[in-house]
Amino acid sequence: MSILEHLGQLTSAPGEYAVQNFNDAKQLDGWIMPRSFASPDVNDDLEQDFRTSITDVFITGQKMSASAPEHLIGRLSSKPKEVLEHISGILSTTLPDDAISGELADLIGFDDIEIVAELLASRSYFVNALPGRDRTTFESSTSEKAKTGAVIASLAPQDVRRRLEETLRANASRPLFSGVAQEAPEVLPHVYSSSSMMQGGSLSQFGSKYALPLGTTRHDYEEYEEVIIPPARVVPPRKSERLIFVNELDELARGSFPGYSSLNRIQSIIYSTAYESNENILVCAPTGAGKTDVAMLTILRVLNQHRLPISASSPLHASIDRNAFQIIYVAPMKALASEIVRKLGKRLKWLSIQVKELTGMEILSDTCIAFTTPEKWDVVTRKPTGEGELASKLKLLIIDEVHLLNEERGAVIETIVARTLRQVESSQSVIRIVGLSATLPNYLDVAEFLSVSRYKGLFFFDSSFRPIPLEQHFIGVRGKPGSARSKTNLDRVTYEKVSELVRQGHQVMVFVHARKETVKAAQALKDAATIDGALEDYNCEEHPQWTFFRRSIGESRNKEMKQLFDLGFGIHHAGMLRSDRNMMERMFEARAIKRKVLCCTSTLAWGVNLPAHAVVIKGTQLYDSAKGSFVDLSVLDVLQVFGRAGRPGLETSGEGYICTTEDKLVHYLDAITSQNPIESRFISGIENALNAEIALGMSRDDVAEDPHIGQKRNFLVMAAARRLASAGMINLTEKTSVFSITELGRIAARYYIRYASIEVFNKEFKPKMTEADALSMLSMSTEFDQIQVRESEVKELELLMKKVPCAVRGGTDTSQGKVNILLQSCISRLPVEDFALVSDAAYAAQNGGRIARALLDIAISRKWASVATVFMGITKAIEKRLWPFDEPLRQFDLKAEIIYGLENSREEYSPAELASMTPVELGKLVRLNERHGQALRNAARQFPTVTMTSSLRPLGSNVLKIAVSVTRDFDWNTRLHGSGEPFWLWVEDHEGIEILQFAHLLLRESTSSLDVNFVVSIPTDILPPYFTVRFVSDRWMGAEAELHVSLDGLVMPAPSHSHTPRLDLPFLPRSSLCLPVLEDLYSARLHDFNAIQTQVFWSLINTSMNVLVSAPVSSGKSLMGHLAIWTTLLLRPNSLVLFIVPNRTLAAQSLLDFRAVSNALGVTVELSSVERLFSPCRTNTIRVVTPSGLLEAVDQRNLPLANYPSLVVCDNLEQLDATYELSISLLRHKTQNHPTRYVGLSTSLNDPMDIASWLGVDPTALHSFRPTDRDQSLTIMYQTFTIPHSAALFKSMSKPAYMAIKSVPSHESAIIFVPSRSHCRTVGQELITQCALNMETERGFLPQFVPPLYVEDYSARLQDPTLADFVTRGVGIFHSGMSKTDRNLILELFAEGVVRVLLAPRDVCWTLPVRAGAVVVMGTQYIHLERDGSGPQLRDYSLVDIVQMQSRAVRHDAPGHFFLFCQAEARDIFSKFLAEGLPLESELLDSSVFGKWYKERRRAGSIRNKQDAVQALSFTLLARRLVSNPVYYDMEAGSQNEVLSRIVDRLEELIL
Repeated sequence: MSILEHLGQLTSAPGEYAVQNFNDAKQLDGWIMPRSFASPDVNDDLEQDFRTSITDVFITGQKMSASAPEHLIGRLSSKPKEVLEHISGILSTTLPDDAISGELADLIGFDDIEIVAELLASRSYFVNALPGRDRTTFESSTSEKAKTGAVIASLAPQDVRRRLEETLRANASRPLFSGVAQEAPEVLPHVYSSSSMMQGGSLSQFGSKYALPLGTTRHDYEEYEEVIIPPARVVPPRKSERLIFVNELDELARGSFPGYSSLNRIQSIIYSTAYESNENILVCAPTGAGKTDVAMLTILRVLNQHRLPISASSPLHASIDRNAFQIIYVAPMKALASEIVRKLGKRLKWLSIQVKELTGMEILSDTCIAFTTPEKWDVVTRKPTGEGELASKLKLLIIDEVHLLNEERGAVIETIVARTLRQVESSQSVIRIVGLSATLPNYLDVAEFLSVSRYKGLFFFDSSFRPIPLEQHFIGVRGKPGSARSKTNLDRVTYEKVSELVRQGHQVMVFVHARKETVKAAQALKDAATIDGALEDYNCEEHPQWTFFRRSIGESRNKEMKQLFDLGFGIHHAGMLRSDRNMMERMFEARAIKRKVLCCTSTLAWGVNLPAHAVVIKGTQLYDSAKGSFVDLSVLDVLQVFGRAGRPGLETSGEGYICTTEDKLVHYLDAITSQNPIESRFISGIENALNAEIALGMSRDDVAEDPHIGQKRNFLVMAAARRLASAGMINLTEKTSVFSITELGRIAARYYIRYASIEVFNKEFKPKMTEADALSMLSMSTEFDQIQVRESEVKELELLMKKVPCAVRGGTDTSQGKVNILLQSCISRLPVEDFALVSDAAYAAQNGGRIARALLDIAISRKWASVATVFMGITKAIEKRLWPFDEPLRQFDLKAEIIYGLENSREEYSPAELASMTPVELGKLVRLNERHGQALRNAARQFPTVTMTSSLRPLGSNVLKIAVSVTRDFDWNTRLHGSGEPFWLWVEDHEGIEILQFAHLLLRESTSSLDVNFVVSIPTDILPPYFTVRFVSDRWMGAEAELHVSLDGLVMPAPSHSHTPRLDLPFLPRSSLCLPVLEDLYSARLHDFNAIQTQVFWSLINTSMNVLVSAPVSSGKSLMGHLAIWTTLLLRPNSLVLFIVPNRTLAAQSLLDFRAVSNALGVTVELSSVERLFSPCRTNTIRVVTPSGLLEAVDQRNLPLANYPSLVVCDNLEQLDATYELSISLLRHKTQNHPTRYVGLSTSLNDPMDIASWLGVDPTALHSFRPTDRDQSLTIMYQTFTIPHSAALFKSMSKPAYMAIKSVPSHESAIIFVPSRSHCRTVGQELITQCALNMETERGFLPQFVPPLYVEDYSARLQDPTLADFVTRGVGIFHSGMSKTDRNLILELFAEGVVRVLLAPRDVCWTLPVRAGAVVVMGTQYIHLERDGSGPQLRDYSLVDIVQMQSRAVRHDAPGHFFLFCQAEARDIFSKFLAEGLPLESELLDSSVFGKWYKERRRAGSIRNKQDAVQALSFTLLARRLVSNPVYYDMEAGSQNEVLSRIVDRLEELIL
């Protein structure tokens, strides 16, 4: 280091440099002294210096600086501060001048390129002059020097020495770290750029003007200005780099890279991260750099991770577990996806890996790798059922062209990435995200968004990594934009550049921005070449394959393509037929035509990897249908087009030309060279994304509790939520800011309908609409906004409009009219000539079916029968391309002559009528032979038809159950019908306007018939004449049936007025029993009687009357029944009491309850056998019996009179079945002359009068309370779902269930009822996951006061160790399949509050002995397996089971919460009967028990004639219900004897 350099460091301002060591202060003394005083060890540099002191050194340096060119300092002072610091940093390096000249040129810019040489000439000066001074100081000092020429105040030796000593001493004594050092810029390990300014990944903040690359040239011409940018310099390899050779790879990877000798440089750099780790990756690299192969490495990583152990002799592909993973590759365009599917499918074929494209709405459950577009994957992942289950196996998500985030479609990409990251959190699964992008400046932002580590998974490669160096030409055409001069100049410059390239023997692609412009551009080039006499340059007839391709192209219907081919030009756009596009691509790719010019649209650049030496972008204005105006071509499109320049392996360079207007030249120069940052477009689609997330279970709490949500984002979310709420898509509570999805919002999310379209539908949707109205509304959907009317299409549209069957609102003048015409033309199969119209028609048909499905679901959800039928027809019409009035057998693959004969027959026949005819008759009908008749008959037999029957079952004065039986009446063909045929079944009013109830069902091959019950409310004043039951196939046009259910003569039960109002009485104390022994026994359990107990006390305790208590669950009626038993036994010694319960489980529970008191009272309690039921009693005895045991005992002929019971208590009468009813009826008949008292107990019934009459209860002893009369506080909440019974249904219920648990205080417990044992574990795991996500703790629901060691001690005692994983997180499982020890231990933990959430299957609701603050019923359907092997059947929970589950939420000391999750169509039924009481009818006539009993009694002679039979039946509940509700039993109204006489006649017929 020279003295001057060291001096500059020491005299610099504090903080700029640190003193290197403490010896500097001592060394300074030596430097300051004259030479004569220097010690022997003085630095050699000082000894050789000609200056006598340090002052001379300082003064000499100033003289040198004064000689620096003043104009150079002035020009540098205009640069930003950061640039000056960066220049100084480069100059201070030890690199030679040649190595840093390029960097300096990039910084200073092309306009000041001559400064570089001068900087290098005065390099040492600027190292010291530039750093440490801000811009104003530098400018002022430079200006001052220029004015005065003075550098220091005085150069007198003594003044210089004094000032220098003061400065140097101060600097020597200052601390090593001053605290003001600037943080060094972050250096990322995998950022490869030829410009050091790119390091850091953020945009330059130096100003808006960017320096153009070194070597850039400008040329001015009369018609245009041209800027030529040379290819970027290649970044030299780092020491750690080396190419990865394919033979180094393992067997799996090696076999998937056929024809490769090694990976390229980029792939080799990324290899270890891509193939040897699970890191998320973002690769930013130029087009053609090999990013697809990087994706291939990540795919192979997944395959390698899912290999099973196999024998050495087995092939490698046999080891891959294909059912364990799913890989999704998201590409921006379908054409690009198809290209990648073809390539990767070929390379993975040796592994037997299925690679398919996800199109439409199908499920690719058997596909390992699916390719799709962002929109389609958004559709899949926003569904919790069906295709949504694909996402559950997802292991790798590859997103190609991530830079599309900057486009309008970027909102969709943001949505699917955010949803994937959320799934990773919610399911605690590993889903790797790989992003592939072009080079972009703010790659750090994108990496953070994709959850990519900037140190491990972020890879950035600038344009210097292009496989073919690209020379870029920016041409600004002179003339006012849009003027004739501008267009002429554009045509001229395009021709000049193309002709020059063609003369050099290159292929050229000319990109334009409209389909018709491809032909116009090619014609313009041809005309200009003709005028120029250079048309022969384009001729390609000398190529050996020209004749072959000429013959192939002659088969095309595209006239323009054939004409231009002969002249050496080609066209390509999305409106062409796929076969024509493929032909163009093959000819161009094979270079079959040596000097061919291909005029195409940008879809070719995106969709097909078809390179050329040069690409020319002709014009940068394109029409945006969404905005209704012309917009600039996006920078990303330019980069993609430029990516097609250069032919790897065949050429060493490529050229890209962009021809724009003069005013846009600077814009594209800045944008392409600097690459403007990509910005989020999420706000534009925030409503649709928010609605989809709410449909998947998100609530406002998720947003409020996220600490990373800023106020601005919070405002955006709430604003979007308010718009969704105004459209009826969500429910929004402003005070609490809670979101919940509505059925309309769920439909929009499921079918990918935009929020703006829903707003349109809300205005246009009416309960009555014709097909024309429906098609008109469908065409207004904003999904069709991009379809615009073109002048050239109007004539053909008018011709089509005359042929379509429905009137078109708006005609051909509006885009809605155009969509309407195209949809009807597609259905009618009308030929469309214009190629642009063909593409628009395909788009309209593809989206029209989806939107029509959504409108159908909306109509059904609103219960609009008429419009639902209309949209059912339109939906299938679009999908089948068949009108409802067309021949339905067109849906079969029948010969055209059969269909023709059928349609032209004299009479119309339905498929069912055709199926009943013989082949000969059918052959004659279609004027063909018997063989054709057999084919027609087979088709007719396979056409889905059903037979429907119905019966009416009144359940109350205004509630009617319509029992519908649907019988399959067609031959099953798996090829046609698949695994099942879905259909709709609904009941509509007689006017066909309103759907009263509906069901979506599935017919399977094993299904012969289905029984469906619809419960509807009917007016009590005037009955409608009939209802209509409608069957509509979901897939087959014309597969419909309807059944009129007449209500003539319908007799509904009279309204019940037997309900007992709950009186406001003072609660009776325990002492009211007047039996001290009982008072003492119940002192711990009973202090005062509640309101209902007080009201029934007198009848039950102080009288001997028969009593019926019908009261809400958990209202204390069972306790009153027990007290009535104890009172009877205490007052009547040696009495027998029968306690009847519906099943043995309840019998065992009752035994435990009685024995807790019986010993103190000396009462015998036993579960009686048939033989001992009526045996003599030596002491007071309670015999608990089930109905089956009672029936067998009471049916004995010789029952001793002395052994009749004193009291019979019939518990749980709401579970009355045929056996229960028959046994009680026979007992009543036997004891009719004995003073046996009957007490009935049941939950609230909607009409208990006949039950009371059956038990001989006086009206004064009938206590019938409504469900709302309970003393305890119970909140009932319903949540409906439209997802069919499946695993996905319970997955979607998990979040609402968690929210239900969370809605009660943290110290409260919850019980979750699920359909089966297997659901307990899956639902439990889902709830634990939800808890972990929301509370960010691994404790789950385990209370904070419970120490982990305490739980571990209990967990060790569990016999089933798998339960420990749930218990340690506060979740317990309880079902009959567990050991008794485990069940008791779980209940103990639940009682102590350790287990806060208890999961139980539906069948244990009667035996579960605990209650909770919240009870959640997750689903009201279960799978029932018949013993005959007929297959699983989906059944509904009984109302009695629901009420019993509800009782677990009723507590005496705290409020309860009951949550019922059910299907949407079942909500009305549950809500009605839970509020009004349960219906109860006799089941005798539907049971074999009754017929068997009657047959045995007739044989035994106890029933000798009809009179005996009528008398015996008069003791049944059936006898009373036949009079009150005869229609339920298919009887005509009449007296009791009349209706019983008819019943006996039926029974006699069965015997005969």
